[in-house]
Amino acid sequence: MTETTISAVKIVVLGPQRRPTLDSVVRNLDLDDGPVAVVTAGWQEREPDDAELDALVGGRGVNLSLHARWQDVLVKDPEYAAAELEHRAALRELQELYLVQIDGTLRALREVGRYGGSRAEIREAARADTEAAVRLVDERHLARVREARAEFEARWHPGERLAAAGHRAEVRQVLDAAAALVVAGGHVGVLLHVLRLFAVGAAPAVIAWSAGAMALTERVLLFHDRAPHGPAHAEFLDSGLGWIRGCVLLPHARRRLRTDDTARMAELAGRAAPARCVVLDDGLRLDLGEGGALPPGVRTIGPDGRIGDAA
Repeated sequence: MTETTISAVKIVVLGPQRRPTLDSVVRNLDLDDGPVAVVTAGWQEREPDDAELDALVGGRGVNLSLHARWQDVLVKDPEYAAAELEHRAALRELQELYLVQIDGTLRALREVGRYGGSRAEIREAARADTEAAVRLVDERHLARVREARAEFEARWHPGERLAAAGHRAEVRQVLDAAAALVVAGGHVGVLLHVLRLFAVGAAPAVIAWSAGAMALTERVLLFHDRAPHGPAHAEFLDSGLGWIRGCVLLPHARRRLRTDDTARMAELAGRAAPARCVVLDDGLRLDLGEGGALPPGVRTIGPDGRIGDAA
């Protein structure tokens, strides 16, 4: 989707939908007549379990069934399925090696932060250099993921293959008639893959939350300080679709992050810069500006690691 197309789209980002606000948002937007295209592919095998979501959009929902379409492509095109399996294995290896790299650079950054010394200017210069090294590891990883995807697509042309082309046409037909597109959460990697595979474009209004909103940003960051096995390093997974600009979205941030640890939060904000780390609280609604830009007053993690309203 081009920047010109994005500028004509109303994009609304919601907080987690444990207590749904989607129904009131749909009513408030005063949508045109027509179906509401729904993406629940992030739910994977539970993709069809959308009765509650359909009720929230007034019974107008048409599930694009992207996960089921993807599985159908893999069954009908075994040559492509084998190639995709190998591609996903290569991406996993990239991610694993990136985690080794980011572990070392983040440990160095924290050691520099703990270093005493009597010369603040020397310590701050070392810290700036180490922060730059961390950002370089993040940036190079994302670049390599993009390169791997581009090489795969150039060789296999997934969307042009017979098994996928028909599904693409059907998805496009639904979206051409849709008053809105709703993208739910779930597995963000699966969401990104099927949104790209079936060339999902925007409707006049787009409503998304959790992983669904993350997939629409420029960079997808995975994070969890409260996992059962203990805190894990935040890791960039992939570039997103780029419909939402200038931010890294953090759904469930107060449940998943140690937001009271300002040093850790400052580290996260530094890695995301110049994008802003946006905290998606329950009940939140963000009506984005032209071209997917963030509105003023968004709750973000500042350079000092504290959560506050961004200017």
